[in-house]
Parts: sequence; C-alpha cells; structure tokens
Amino acid sequence: MSHSIPQRHFDALIIGAGGAGLNAALRLAQADLRVAIVSKVFPTRSHTVAAQGGVNAALANVSPDEWQWHMFDTVKGSDYLGDQDAIEYMCREAIPTVYELEHAGVPFSRLENGKIYQRPFGGQSQAFGGEQAARTCAAADRTGHAILHTLYQQNIRARSHFFDEYFAVDLLRDEDGYVLGALVLDIESGAPLIIAAKTTLLATGGYGQLFRTNTNAHINTGDGMGLALRVGIPLQDMEFFQFHPTGVAGKGMLITEAARGEGGYLINANGERFMEQYAPQARDLAGRDVVARAIVNEIRAGRGCGSQKDHVLLQLNHLDANLIHQRLPGVCDICRVFLGIDPAVRPIPVFPTAHYAMGGIPTDRHARVVAPAGHGPEEVVPGLYAAGECACVSVHGANRLGGNSLLDILVFGRAAGSDILRYVLENPRHRPLNESTIAPALARLARWERRGDGENVHVVKTELRKLMETHCGVFRDDATMRDGLHKLRALRDRLDGVKLQDHSRVFNTARIEALELDNLVDVGMATLTAALARQESRGAHSRVDFPQRDDERWLKHSLYTRTGDRIEYKPVRTKPLTISSFPPQDRVY
Repeated sequence: MSHSIPQRHFDALIIGAGGAGLNAALRLAQADLRVAIVSKVFPTRSHTVAAQGGVNAALANVSPDEWQWHMFDTVKGSDYLGDQDAIEYMCREAIPTVYELEHAGVPFSRLENGKIYQRPFGGQSQAFGGEQAARTCAAADRTGHAILHTLYQQNIRARSHFFDEYFAVDLLRDEDGYVLGALVLDIESGAPLIIAAKTTLLATGGYGQLFRTNTNAHINTGDGMGLALRVGIPLQDMEFFQFHPTGVAGKGMLITEAARGEGGYLINANGERFMEQYAPQARDLAGRDVVARAIVNEIRAGRGCGSQKDHVLLQLNHLDANLIHQRLPGVCDICRVFLGIDPAVRPIPVFPTAHYAMGGIPTDRHARVVAPAGHGPEEVVPGLYAAGECACVSVHGANRLGGNSLLDILVFGRAAGSDILRYVLENPRHRPLNESTIAPALARLARWERRGDGENVHVVKTELRKLMETHCGVFRDDATMRDGLHKLRALRDRLDGVKLQDHSRVFNTARIEALELDNLVDVGMATLTAALARQESRGAHSRVDFPQRDDERWLKHSLYTRTGDRIEYKPVRTKPLTISSFPPQDRVY
C-alpha cells in the first residue's frame, strides 16, 4: 500500500509553523537546506499569534537588569525544578535573540529615546534597591502576532517550503531508532503523503484543549507529544500544567499579565487588594501559580464577586484611559467583544484558566530529543528534535514566568536550526525507508476508516475535557485524581469503539478531530498519571494532601511512557555553563 503513496524528500521536516518552527526553518533555509514546514493551519494562524504581553530579555532599557538576574528569577519561578544549564543558555541568548527579531522587522513598541519598550511582568527581580525589573519587550499587547508575522514573511523570502493545512499522522522511526520523517495527510484532498527527511523537528505547541476552559486555540491538542509517545519516547514533567490567573471568567480567553504589568490589580468582593496577603512584595506580579491559587482561595472563602461569587475583578480603571487603549488594545478588544465593557471604565471579571504546558518531549539545550536507553543514561534520539511548548528542555520547571514562553520558542527554535545544520553535514544521505517503518502510521490512518455504528468523537472529547478540569485542576488530591485516572482509563478503552460517520475525503475535519482525540487522550493519561505519582506541592502542581515542597524526595523530573503507563524519574541538571548554580530555597514573593 505504501508504494502507492507519494514521497517527498527534504533535509529537514518541521512539524508546526509557530515561532519555534519558523525560527528554526529560517536558519536552515538561509543556509540553503531543503526545508519542509507542515502546519495543520495556515502558518499565521499558529498559536504564537495569540501571545500578548511580550518576550523577556535583560536589555535594561527601562530599569537596571542583568541576564544573571533573569536566570535567578527563572530558576526561582520554576520552583527549582528547571535545568539550570538550559536556563542560563536561554537567558544569555535572550538579548541577541530580541535584537535579531528587531532587525528582522518586528515592530516593537518604543520608548521616547527610540529603544525597545519593556514592561514589568510577574516574578521579575526586585533586587535593585527594591525596584522591580522591567524586562518584558513588548509590541503593545500583540507581541506574538508581530513576531509570528515577521518570521513568516522572512521564511517566504528565504523560500522555505510550506505544506499548509497538512496534518502529521505519525513519525516514521526505523528499527535502529532513527526518525526518518513523517506520514502526513493533506486536509484539503484527504490524500496521505510521506515526507522523508534527514531530520525532523516537532514544534507543535501545547495541549490546552485537554481542559474544558482554556486560553488555547482549538488547534492545541498535543499532537507533537502524541507523535513522540507512539514511537516510544517518554514525556517529561507532565504533571505541571499552568493555570493563568486572569482568564475571562466563564469564557477562558486570556487577559494578559501585561494588564497587571501596566499597573492593574486584583480585588475581591470587599474591594480589597488581596494579593498583598499572599505575596507582600510582588503582590499582583507574583508567580502565576501563586496568583491563581490566591484567586481560588478568595472565592472558596466566600469573597468572590458577582451573583454567583465565582470570580474576582481585575481593576484597570484607575489608570489613564489613553494608556490602557494604547498599550493594551487587545485587552480592550476582548472586553468590548466578549463582555461589552471598556476596561478603562469597568473592572474585568477574571478566574484562573488552563493555559500552558511546562512538561513535554524531553530535550537537551540543543533541542535534540533525549530518551532513556535501557538502564544507562539518556541518549539522543537520532534525527529528532523538539522545541517550544511541546518540548521540555526544562527552562520552566514546575512553573513558567510570563514572557519566557516566546523566549523559549525563539531561543530553542534557533538552537534546533543550528544543530540540524551540523547533523545534516555529518549525515548527508537519506536512510532507507522500508515497509515495516511506514506500516504503523498507515495502520493508524486505516483505523479511522472502519464503518458501522459507534461512539461519537465529539461526545468522548467533551467528556475528556470535563474530566481533566474536574480531576486535575488548580488544587489536587489523591482521591480526586485516582477517581479521574480510573475514569480516564475507561474512556481510553472506549476509543476503540469510536467511529466516524463521515468518510468523505475532501476537507473531512471529522477525521482530523478523531486523530487529535487520540493525541489528547494519550497526553491526558500522561498528565494525570504523573500528577497522581508526585506527592508534594511544587509550582503549578498543588497537592492539598501534600502541601509542602519536598526537595529530598521529589527534586527530580518525571518521565511517563505510554507502554504500561509507566512513570520513571531522572535528576535535575544543576550545573550551568559559567556560573555557580542556585540551590533551592523558600520561594516567596
């Protein structure tokens, strides 16, 4: 059957056209490599476009700052689970990365002296005489939009080859462990295509659609993580999923941290600025996990706002209206469209909402995927890379700081491009693709061709998302998660009985949703299994039954393997490149 499927050959296959994928592709295309970029949506619809607040770099344009302080803040924000060699690399590379973007054409907001505008964000140092660092470089509150469009335009100029609206079905991994490309599906025609590549980069973003209320686009279904799991690669630190403190209450869409960076603050039903109790110094700009838990605690204590007492308010109307409209135009649009209010006049109802995956496909700082090899140390998976939210180089550890996500995708997308260049020079020939390598991917595609009555994809997906929100939310405990895992296993067993009623070829989005559901269920199992196993509270993983951080037993990364739902652990890397490491200490703001 595979002989009838057309094949295309490239030096590098990049799955995902967000910031990580496009930054890697640009480096490769400029070096005259043949680059294929597969995206299930038009590239400028990738989720990077939704990033609002900014990208962190210690430029010191507004306040004193150093990359070492950026590193310390990131390590502290990670609740000391971040790998410090990777964090140092990211924070040092942040400065040239932002200037590179500026030179590529990103229209950053400007200070009066012409330098890039920077705003304060959560978890940034107050080390300079009590002054909070303003580290987050912004293009109003549409920074991701500005970066993604610039990178796309530069890739068009560099003649990168785009496969727009193609879905990656499965990776092709041979018996020697090499990844040789992927089987993809043309959504428009329904025709499969084999893309053979010397190297493959997974840059597919996160999986916020696993939760019923989230800030993520509908495309964020954990596809890259599912691809990795199915070829035997484990996922790292999946118990750590960030709930952004300021989603629009009841709706989920994001009100950027930039609103608090510009001077906004949270109040409860009594009109109190309650963050002063939870984070006396940083207050509303504490770590996101701290703020999210504080909001939930206020509501549980009966101090929630509204007739249902189910949210708090984000107050901006004490600020100058022109400042709000100029620096937060996206927030103003969201409030106008979805709430019918002007945030310069009325406060915004907010509640924590599922936002960001700290865990993902384990990589080193060169974005090479690494996996356990027998009982020995980790080994690089030859030919496979991952960058961005689908990857876990572990610069975020147990909790990500605002402004570090755009930085992560840009720095490690570029690092992936550099190492792919080296790899292709050392491995100039394509390895042979045989029938046994392609067969598992074709079998997965054929599975959804089964006819007859069965369960509905949408019904199962709705149950899954509600289950994860109920059993793996901001606060967790053994009984709730154990019950959730039991239900999730039962739901996974039902997957085999799910059938498509529409078997047409052209633009069959039902088939794509079914393939996405496979990925979501696998990623959900990884998340709940790892969360139940970790018996401590650290960063975004908050256990009511284990309220303290336990460095003696749990200062380690989890690894979930799909076969047998197995959990293993590996140590945190603490030796940075040039400076002594930051040992764990109490995390207070």
